[in-house]
Amino acid sequence: MKKIMFLIFTVFISSQTLAAPETYVIDNSHTYPRFSYSHFGFSTQLSRFDKTSGTITLDKVAKTGSVNVTIDTTSVATGSTLFNEHIQAADFLDTAHYPTANFTSTKVNFDGDKIVSVDGNITLKGITKPITLTVNNSKCAVHPMLQKDACGADVSAVLKRTDFNMGKYAPNVGDEVTLSLAVEAVKP
Repeated sequence: MKKIMFLIFTVFISSQTLAAPETYVIDNSHTYPRFSYSHFGFSTQLSRFDKTSGTITLDKVAKTGSVNVTIDTTSVATGSTLFNEHIQAADFLDTAHYPTANFTSTKVNFDGDKIVSVDGNITLKGITKPITLTVNNSKCAVHPMLQKDACGADVSAVLKRTDFNMGKYAPNVGDEVTLSLAVEAVKP
């Protein structure tokens, strides 16, 4: 009887260990938030931010998690120093007053073992709105170079500039902005 109780206890403890949430730290050198929008209908402009930080916590057994991302909006990279300054001005990102954009999840949504979306709130220029990030691709495995557990994903969403007091030139310059984020995170 003692052996059976010990076996049951061991299985219970092992299953609890497997269900523990795991936290990954965003790798800034492999994480790039990008944004694109219509420029007077002539072209789709694509820019990015070069500095991102945050954490991703996943409990793959319980199918839960959380995501917290901070983007340094002063790191905007449009391909032009002059245009970087224009995007950072008060009419758009207003980085002098709001040097970061933040995303905080409220729910990580799974379909089986696969993460399909992340619900949460995005804050730009001090304005917070709900948003759903669609997960287009995700993978968790041992990173082949770092030899540490890592997770990565490609996510996207669409928001309106006018919802965040950045509507200058809308609708000629597209009000809808597509956000896409290539993210990689590694266990510390």
